[in-house]
Amino acid sequence: MSDDLSELIHSTAPTAQRPLLGLTVLVVEDSRFASEAMRLLCLRSGARIRRADCLASARRHLATYRPGVVIVDMGLPDGSGADLIREIRAMKPVPPVVLGTSGDSGTGPVALAAGADGFLEKPLESLAAFQQVVLTALPNDLRPAVLAAAPDDLVHPDPIALRDDLHHMAEILSPQADATALSYAAQFLTGVARSAHDTALETAASALAREGGPRATDVSRLSNLVQERIAAGAAF
Repeated sequence: MSDDLSELIHSTAPTAQRPLLGLTVLVVEDSRFASEAMRLLCLRSGARIRRADCLASARRHLATYRPGVVIVDMGLPDGSGADLIREIRAMKPVPPVVLGTSGDSGTGPVALAAGADGFLEKPLESLAAFQQVVLTALPNDLRPAVLAAAPDDLVHPDPIALRDDLHHMAEILSPQADATALSYAAQFLTGVARSAHDTALETAASALAREGGPRATDVSRLSNLVQERIAAGAAF
């Protein structure tokens, strides 16, 4: 095996209980809450995980090693996940599996058109669903014959990671925020709220992305909700 492929596969074979054993997963995700969910899913599945929180960080990772699986959030602070997926597809060798992920199901076709092998829609909490998407995209010789995860086997990310995400957004949602920052906040909080099953926050974040641009009342409402969640300890 070449040095470029050394990170793809460990020597231990996968099992039904740990079907991703032997794989390294690079998660390109700016949300700490979503990253924590992914960490738990990978841990329960037997995979090692590395994280990049932006395009620049992901490119640095990929310049030094090739993971077995790359999972790319479609909306990142420094650009589009679709651009990174296209870049990965042009690499030699190409990682065996490249997946897109987002809280917006409408970005699924965008990920696939960019070259992704599949799409993971947030919230990412079902162990069986996560394993099925990854394993479906893996070559036959890297997957076990039988999966052991039950459909109702869920992971529960640490609320502290959610609080960190909200604090980050509170800083962005300032009166001085420009259209680019507000657009990023809208997509970020939509995904975080969906992962946290917070309908009110998701609705307010979606309103920020309304056609014609956000209104001052949209920004104020969303900012207030974020502050309320922080004050409550993000326990919702």
